[in-house]
Amino acid sequence: MHALKYGGLPRIADDLSLAMASLRPRTDEAAALIPIPLAPKRLRTRGYNQSDVLARALARKWRIPVLPDLLLRTRETPTQTALTPGTRLANVAGAFSAMKPGAGKMVVLVDDVFTTGATLAEAARALEDAGATTIHAVTFARAAIPDFS
Repeated sequence: MHALKYGGLPRIADDLSLAMASLRPRTDEAAALIPIPLAPKRLRTRGYNQSDVLARALARKWRIPVLPDLLLRTRETPTQTALTPGTRLANVAGAFSAMKPGAGKMVVLVDDVFTTGATLAEAARALEDAGATTIHAVTFARAAIPDFS
């Protein structure tokens, strides 16, 4: 994951998505993948959104569309990596807005790493506010939460 996120190696998303392929929600509903958006400054620095690259690789396996413009980041936020679990949710509060996903559309949020779930929870809240009724999430990795005490 570090190579995808910080090493400039978006091509490894195809390999990472192989490990995620069996995580597709079991449902007959129409579905779309929605990557967690990066702030514009971070996107310019990195050159790509690792969640978008991962979502596109997964979409090829699941044969469903990626809707990258459905969820928008409304403000820059400090990186979550240096924050305590208690401050992560406050950091991303109000950081997303969403467009209506369409009637009967089940959406799957895609992110690289799940740590406390703050980013996914806030993104899901924005999608729910926009009318999404079924929201799932998938990540490649689950981070160990460091002891900040």
